Parts: sequence; C-alpha cells; structure tokens
Amino acid sequence: MDTRGSVAEPQSGLPSPSPPDPLLSPDSHMDVQGYKFVRWRVCMFHLAAVLTLGLLYIVIHWRPRLGILARCSSCPLALAHVLLIRDIFGKQHVVDVLTEELEDGSLELLGEHEVTDWRDTAQLYQEEKTLLRYYLFEGLRYVWLDKKGTFLRVSVLNEGWTCKDLYGFQKGLSPLEQSCRRRIYGSNLIDVPVKPYIELLFEEVLNPFYVFQFFSIILWMCDDYYYYAICILVLSILSISICLYETRKQSLILHNMAQLITIVTIRRNTGVEEHVSSVELVPGDCLIIPQEGLLLPCDAALLAGECLVNESMLTGESIPVLKTPLPAGEGRYSSETERRHTLFCGTQLIQAKGGRVGSGGAIAVVTSTGFFTAKGNLVSSILYPQPISFRFYQDATKFLLILGFLAFIGTIYNFVVLYKANVSWGFLVVRCLDIVTIAVPPALPAAITTGTIYAQRRLKKQGIFCISPPRINVCGKVSLFCFDKTGTLTEEGLDVWGVMEGGPSSFSELVPEPRLLAPGPMLSGLACCHTVTLMQGQPIGDPLELKMVESTDWTLEESEGDEKVLDAEFGGYKVLGVMRPPTLQLQAQGTSTSEAVALVQRFPFSSALQRMSVVTVVGGGHSAFAFIKGSPEMVVSLCRAETVPEQFSSQLRSFSSEGLRVLALGYKPLDDNTDPSTIKREEVEKDVQFLGFLMMKNLVKPDSAIAINILRQAHLRSVMVTGDNILTAVNVAKSCRMVGSDERVIFVNATPLTAQSMPTLKFTLEEDVTTVSEISVEINTWGLHQGGSGYHLAINGKSFAALRDHFPEYLPKVLMRTTVFARMTPDQKTHLVKELQNLDYRVGMCGDGANDCGALRAADVGVSLSEAEASIASPFTSRTENISCVPLLIREGRCSLVTSFCLFRFMGLYSLIQFCSVLILHTVDTSVADLQFLFFDIVLVTTLAVVMGKGGPSNQLHPIRPTANLMALPVLGSLFIHSCLIILGQLAALFITTSQDWFIPLNSTVVGKDNLPNMEDTSVFALSGFQYIIMAVVVTKGYPHKKPLYYNAIFLCLVITLLSVMSWLVLHPGHEAAYLMSLYTIPDMNYKMLLVAVAALNFLICFIVEVLVDLGLLNCLRLLRRKRPSKKPYKRLNLLLSNSPSWPPLNQTLFPTDDTLIRFS
Repeated sequence: MDTRGSVAEPQSGLPSPSPPDPLLSPDSHMDVQGYKFVRWRVCMFHLAAVLTLGLLYIVIHWRPRLGILARCSSCPLALAHVLLIRDIFGKQHVVDVLTEELEDGSLELLGEHEVTDWRDTAQLYQEEKTLLRYYLFEGLRYVWLDKKGTFLRVSVLNEGWTCKDLYGFQKGLSPLEQSCRRRIYGSNLIDVPVKPYIELLFEEVLNPFYVFQFFSIILWMCDDYYYYAICILVLSILSISICLYETRKQSLILHNMAQLITIVTIRRNTGVEEHVSSVELVPGDCLIIPQEGLLLPCDAALLAGECLVNESMLTGESIPVLKTPLPAGEGRYSSETERRHTLFCGTQLIQAKGGRVGSGGAIAVVTSTGFFTAKGNLVSSILYPQPISFRFYQDATKFLLILGFLAFIGTIYNFVVLYKANVSWGFLVVRCLDIVTIAVPPALPAAITTGTIYAQRRLKKQGIFCISPPRINVCGKVSLFCFDKTGTLTEEGLDVWGVMEGGPSSFSELVPEPRLLAPGPMLSGLACCHTVTLMQGQPIGDPLELKMVESTDWTLEESEGDEKVLDAEFGGYKVLGVMRPPTLQLQAQGTSTSEAVALVQRFPFSSALQRMSVVTVVGGGHSAFAFIKGSPEMVVSLCRAETVPEQFSSQLRSFSSEGLRVLALGYKPLDDNTDPSTIKREEVEKDVQFLGFLMMKNLVKPDSAIAINILRQAHLRSVMVTGDNILTAVNVAKSCRMVGSDERVIFVNATPLTAQSMPTLKFTLEEDVTTVSEISVEINTWGLHQGGSGYHLAINGKSFAALRDHFPEYLPKVLMRTTVFARMTPDQKTHLVKELQNLDYRVGMCGDGANDCGALRAADVGVSLSEAEASIASPFTSRTENISCVPLLIREGRCSLVTSFCLFRFMGLYSLIQFCSVLILHTVDTSVADLQFLFFDIVLVTTLAVVMGKGGPSNQLHPIRPTANLMALPVLGSLFIHSCLIILGQLAALFITTSQDWFIPLNSTVVGKDNLPNMEDTSVFALSGFQYIIMAVVVTKGYPHKKPLYYNAIFLCLVITLLSVMSWLVLHPGHEAAYLMSLYTIPDMNYKMLLVAVAALNFLICFIVEVLVDLGLLNCLRLLRRKRPSKKPYKRLNLLLSNSPSWPPLNQTLFPTDDTLIRFS
C-alpha cells in the first residue's frame, strides 16, 4: 500500500452557491502522506529541544513538516498515526488520525448501499473491536475507506443517494441508527473554535515577527539600550494585547453567527415524533417543519409540502424563494441541481404548508450536517480563505530578502571594522547582530496594512462592507468588470408592457394590459403560472411574477383553516392555492367570466432549465391543464411545431431589440386518465401548445450609464453577464453605454456536436439598414476594426458551452471582444470568470447575489448589491442598489495600493537611513545613542507611518492603473538612487564637521556609547533626522490615484511639527535636551545652518529625482534591451486582434480541428 494518497473527491452534491471546483474548495484534491511515531526518534527530539532551550519547539511550530520528519517514519495510510497534508495551494498541514469505537453490528444499520466499503474497515480490526479511523481538517471529517485505500470526506456515504432513497427515509430512523450515524458523521455543529487567551497568547508570541522583536529586545538590553528596549517591549505587549482582544472578539462574532443550536422535531421509524436538539441531527433524519417555519440548522431535501424561504444570509438576495417537493425518481440527488427542492442551512423558513394533513407544516429529510452544509461551506471559506495570488504580496517577501542580504553585507563590514578596533568578542557579536535588527524592520509587514485599514473604514462610511481586507488592494488592479443585468444594471422591478397571443397562423394584436384579454388559456396561464404565495394575507414572491399576477386582476386564495374545504371544491385534489378571476367587475362590463383555477402542482423556475410550470384543475376537478412559462427559445422548443406562428422569430427579435423582457407561455390539456397531482415534470413539459408572449419593461438604472462611462474612460472593460435574451441584453448594453452608438454588434453562434451534424462556429453582423450580404466581408470587417475596438461580440450560454468544448483555439479571441454574454447559467458565469482570469485579467463581478454566488466568489473582486451589512456570498457587499459603488471601490483600491507602496518604500528607506548611520558611526568608533534610536523610531517614523496613509482617493479614475510590482525598475531604481543620496548626505555632514577648525576628534581608546556625546554622532543625527521626514514626504504620492498631499491635513501638520522639532534640536536644543539626547553642544550657528541647508538640498534633489522617475526617466534604460511583448496574455492578444482586419470572419461557417473532434467523439 502506498504511503501517499490523494483526496480526489467525487461530486459530493454538497449544497453550495458555487459548483464544486478546486479553486473554490481548497480542501479538494489534497496530497496526503502517512507517518507513524518512532519512540526513539521522539525521545531524541525532546532531548534536543531541551538542549536548545526550546528552540526546536518554535521551529516545528513554524514548520510542522520538520517536526513530523524528525519524530516519525513514513508508513502506509492505513497504519498512520499522523498525516501530512499538502493542499492545492502548496500549503502543508499536520493532522492526527483519530479513532472511535463502533458498536458491533451497527454498520449493518446503515443499509446495503452505504456499508459496502465499511465492512473492509471493520475487518481490519475484527480481532479486537470495530474502529472508525478518521481525521478532521478545516472542520470537515475524512474517514478511512480500506477498499479505496484512502481517506475520503464522510459525505461520500450519502453522495450516491437517489431521490427515491430520500423518500425511503421519510419513515424515520431508529435511535440505534441515528446513534451509529452520529458517531460516523459527527455532531451537527458548525463549530468555530474560540481559543482561550492563553492559547492565543502562545500563538501570537510565537509569531516570527514577535520572536524577532523579543530577540532584538534581548540584544538591545545586552548592549545597554535600556530605554529603547523597555519602550519597544511595552509597545509589543500593548500590540499583543490589542491583537488578542480583536482576534477573540472576531472569533466570538463568527462563532455566534455560525453556530445554530435549536430544538427540532424528527420522526422515528415507529412513527413517533420526538423533539431533539439540532446537534443530534444526522443525514437521513426525517425532519418535521412546523407551519410557522424555523431557522434551519442543516441542509434538507423537501419531500412534502411547500416552504417559503429567505436565503439572504447565503445569497444576499432578500426576496423569499418558494421551495417545492423533490420529484421522486431514480436519478442521483444533488443539492446544486435540485436547489428549488433543497432547504439550506442558515436560511429562514418563513412558513411551511401542505405537507401534513390537518396540522400544516412540511416534511424534509436531512442531507448534510455541520461543515458539509451550504452555510458550513461559506463559514469555512471565511475561516480558511483561499490565498490571494497578488504580485504586491509576493514581491514584499522578495524585498525583505533583499534587505536581509544587505544586513548580511553590513554585518561583514561591521565585523571587519570592529575586529580591527580590537573590541571584545562579546561586544563584536552583539554589534553585528544589531545590524540585522536595523536593516530588516520587523514592523514592515504590519505597516503596509495601514492603507488598507483606512480604505476599509472609508468604504464602510460609503455603505460598502468588506470581509476580506487584502482584496481591497486587488481592487486597484482590476482590468475588467462583469455585471449582472436584472437588478444590477436595470431596475429590480418590471412593469408589464403588453401581451400578444399566438395562433397557428399568426399573432393577434398587442394587448397592453393582460386584464383586457378575453377569458381563455392565455389569461389563465398568466394568472396561474407562478410561485407567488400568501404570507399574512399579502402576496409575496418574485417581483416579475407579482407584477404579472397583478396585471390580470385575479386574486390568490389559500386555505387558512380547514384545508379540506378547498380540496373538496376542486375534486378532492390537494390544493396549493386558488386563483379567482374578478367576477363582479367583468360581469358589470358584460364580459364572460373565467373559472376559478386551483394549483395542484408547481415545478419552480430553474436557471438551467430556463422555465417553470404548474398543473391546475378547475372547479369540481373535471378538467386539468398544465401551463409553462419561460424563455421563448426554451418554451418554443417544447411546443408542437404546428402551434407556433411563423412570425415567432421576427416578433421575438423585434421586442427584444427594444430592450423588453420577453417571456413565452404555453399550455397543455391533460387527459382524464392522468392524475394531475402525481404527473411528472417531464410529462408536463412536452408537446405543449404555444400561447403567446408576455412583454415586460425593465428600465436601466440612471446610475448605470454614468458608472459604465467612468469605467470606459478609465480604459476598464465592462462586460454584461445575464440570463436574459441576447437581443434584450444588447439593447440594455447600448442603453448603459457598454456598446457605443457608433459601434456594431456581431453575434457569435456555435453549435455542439450531434449525431446528425458537426460542431460549427459562425459570426453574424447585427442587422442594419443595409444587409450584410450586400457588402463584402473584408471591407465590412476592416471598417469595424478602425480604431481597434469598433465592434463588440455577443454570445449566449449554449454557444459559449459549445465554444469551450469544440473551439478552444477561438475561445480567447472571442472572450477578448465579447461584451454581452446572454442566457448564461450560474455555472457558466463562474466558468466565464475563470476563463477571463486565464487570460490574466483581474476580474471583478457585480451582481445581486442570487444566481451569481459562484461567479462572485471566483472573481478577484466580488461585489454583491444587498441591503445586508455583509454577505458571505462575496468579499464586498454594497448597500447602494446600483453600480456606482464599483468606480468608488476601484478608486479606493488604487488609493490603498499606492498607499501600501508608499509605506513599503518609506519603511525600507527608514531601515536604510538607520543602517547607513550605524555603519558610518561604527567606522569612527562610536554609535547612535539610546534615546536617539527611540526618537527616530517612535517620534519620527511611527507617527509618520501611521498618518501618511490617511489621504483619500482621487475623485477620478485615471486610465493608467497603479503598478503592483515592487521589483519594477522604477521602484528599485528610485530606492537605489535615494539610498545613494542618503549616504552622500550623511557623509557630507560628517566631512563638513571634521573639516571645521574647532573640530575635536573623539577618544580613540574607547568605542561605542562610551564615546558619547561627540561631534560625529551629533552631525549624523542632525542629517539623518531630517532624512526620515524628507523621505516620508518624497515617497507619499498623490496624483493620479490619491488626493494631493495638502488634503491630508494631519500628515501635513505632523511634517511641519517634526521639521520644527528637528530644527530646534539642531540649531538650539538647550542644555537639558542636548544632555538627554546625548548631543554635543556646538556654538557655531553658521555650521548648524549649513547642516540644515545640506538637509534642504538633500530634500530638493530627492524630490526632483522622484518626479523624474515618475515621468519615466529610468525607462530609457529599457532601450538598451530589445523590446519584449507584454507578459499578460490578454494584452498580447489585444495587439494581435487590433492588427488582424480579417477577424472575426463574418458569415463563414467554421469547423473544429481534428484533434478537438477526436477528444469529444
């Protein structure tokens, strides 16, 4: 058996707002290695740890893998005591293998289809006892399956459940079955650990930053820097205390949000209903949902009745969703494909009805518990977020290594200087190590988060909430933003624009209001084909359906007391609701009236199916009809051809081109032998008669065009991703200026491989006054390409899928030029985001959170428009109900990124200034005084670093994005030039001092602080003090991504104050201040003014250099090498397409390459 395994999980069917994907599920596809403890190795390790004063324990705390290799030997997974896990991001984790004893014969209770793999596990230990071997990783339980030779998620036990199996659980589990399952699955808890303060303290103190800090404090103590060491120690203790408080506070908030313990009712196999704690729930439990609803503590499949659910906690969408019973069948159950029949953990069930005779409520079966639920999956994404692959954070580590290399060079130089001075070895070692603490600032990683913190506060004031602060900097590099249409670019509500009935020969006249329709199937379909329900007498549901029902003047009635009364009125069928026409009003108008219609079955709308349907009966239950409503393309494909008017396509194109939301309706009379209450959806939705169109007007939000125009002027691509019709989407794209008035639209049509036809790809120009055929393809295409972006592509979901499968070589080109993606399913939206990221775009996604959760989480920057303060469906949540938040978010991101750059450079230059000062003074046998260090680090550097990030973002988005490359030539070049100027400035001050007639050399018989005060230290102190302030001003950038420096009044006042303090200390410090700071009193005022002048000259030269670097001075060095193409694929592809006048090939049918066909055959 191999010592290495792989956790490659099958489709788990776990309910989540996004499809299973390695990037969205960091615990998938893990590499697992088994180890067992070796006694002699363990003993030797502890002995070595004692001899190194615990240093080994700290090392294995940082690098757990080293601890495993030192104490364990590799072994098969089946025998492992401990596992070394490497996730898909390369991060390593160590987990213990746990065991739990199971009762004899308990496995047989799981059922034949579940126990097959478990029998082998039990056989391994049959001689002693039946053991369950498992481990816990990021809240999830992984169990050992001997037959597969690996650990798998415990959810693998119920992944094979079919819908029929779930209905089999309706009778309930026995207490013994439930106990056995609880041992295997674990408790139903989303348990976010809240660690005690002692454990948090231990972890915080062992942070490399604080270990380095405490090492430095001990070193400074040994070097008699008592004041400085004590001050830093106090600040460190204060910082740790604040960090512990905030960490525990956040853990408590998340713990309280995640953990849900309530009393629920379950059915036992004896038929008895019991009240139990939700902690005891296991997959397979039959859950009784009360009529008044509850906050659901698990994921469950609805088997009987209907539930009205608020899923805003998961999706950010506040509109209640109607859940209907799961269709019985042999198909495998998946919560993702059966979302309309699945109740998700953490959602609020507002009401339940129709599931239990006489007592109301509904019946469901538990499918997932704990971290395997939808809520558990999202909580896990907060606890264990996906690492952010961002150039800035990667370069920060490289920059620290560069500083470390400088520290090494400085240490060697310092060693040579001090060795020649014949100092003691103890003094020499302390001084050399001191150079390391100076050259590598431990506060650097913490300092660069200051800009992000300020940006997060400003965003919160604007109603934008963030649960992943590091992504604020990523916002600054966004190059493409995707937008949902309905509710994002357009208004949430729709108004009925009109209806048009269709017959076999043609369409009737347009009827502006459905209430004016003559009684018949069309009017009944509009009144009945919906999922609207009543809550406290008020209709609630999808805004579109509410408007549709309202336009008919029909009223919805649901049973309030005895359900049998309504059932008896309609032939004894189980009635979900009754739609009654406005009888009195129509009779007064002399119009024949329609009959009341009862809904007996509802098949909710599905984004994948693009339709919904209902089954109805009339009074007495004598006649039954099925109605279907959905996208015109889908509905017409289910209709009998002879019932569809010839003008279907032209009428649809006409309405869609006007920006109308078009829905098609159909109906089907059911024969007398069909039971309306049990008919399957597949039977309902076939051989339908076409009824006509319902047109709804969806107005574009006024702010949409403004925001899109801002992005366009900033050279940021905007893309629409919608589930609506492609012509409607194109119209909206034109209305909100995604597509300019002088730009053309080309439709991309790709067909998949079928038994009768090959896959094809065709590009068709949008119809205009002149037909495409009248113009040569080459001339037309060339005209489109003038300016490089004179056209936009539009594609629907089916063509997108076919393009990905059969034309991968064309996919990048199409993505580069497509602005409208229509009829896209939630899964396709997620795939689109990933494909754009493969082109190296930084992708943003803005949606309402309902069908966009997967795309919002896959995007580099996901923005959910929701009234909730924070939605865990996306990193950012905006209370503003329009996309005006997007330019604001990008501006704040750019400001934060530029601020992080400024702080990083300032902290680096601060280290270099101090590094140079110490080396210069060590060369002349002296050093910086204790309180001088304290003054530089606390009074100057810390205060400047804290306030220099307060400047807000610019009011406009600039076309050029800020760089995220710390290793770029302008960044490193300017740092090198500034470092040279720093050294020259300090040496100039020293040489000016030594050249004075009154100069007194220091005592050469002593070294270090024993030589203080002296003239050399005083001169270097004077200039280096000014240099800290100078560099803070020089590296603080304003235009074009931040407001100018004078807007940051606090920083400006602080700079003036600190310049005044430094001038006072240089020109006339007074006896007390000079004594306290170990400064030499020099009476020559001309000399002091000269030092101030040198500092001013230093500032002037550094400022001019920085301006020249910003203007591209160092770019001339790039002329020395051959021009190279961009590393970003989308930029290279854009250049290629701009120089390709023959692409796209209009009106030509393209076929896939041979290798693509072989792959899909």
